[in-house]
Amino acid sequence: MMNKLMVLHRRLSCCDAFLADWGVSVASLAIRCYVGWQFLKSGMVKVQDWNATLDLFRYEYMAPLLPPELAAYMGAAGELLLPMLLFIGLLTRPAALALCAVNVMAVLSYPQLFTFDCPAAINDHFYWGALLLVVVAMGPGRLSLDAWLARSGR
Repeated sequence: MMNKLMVLHRRLSCCDAFLADWGVSVASLAIRCYVGWQFLKSGMVKVQDWNATLDLFRYEYMAPLLPPELAAYMGAAGELLLPMLLFIGLLTRPAALALCAVNVMAVLSYPQLFTFDCPAAINDHFYWGALLLVVVAMGPGRLSLDAWLARSGR
């Protein structure tokens, strides 16, 4: 009986290594593209009307410890540059961690998110933060410039 269980286990787990390698790679790419796109869209909106963005940071968002202009520049830069790193998988873990910090700063700077009748506004930020932490934990996978650089550097 034990021998049959071992054979069954071996047959059912024959693809584990492949799935762990390529499944994680595809999942990481999907997460990187999805979350990166959310932040890139926000950054593009910021630069389309910079005066409105500056007014938002002056009067609506309350970034702790930063002057509004500096917070606007840093927020827009983070939302435009960090997603690009995620898309190509370059410096993936640091980029995901930095984008997670941008996400946390966005939530802290706009406490009205917690008072909206629609909880989707704050839930999206929690969801994106969790997905970014997944990328930090599992890494970029094979489908990234990081992996290509690691292979070519051997």
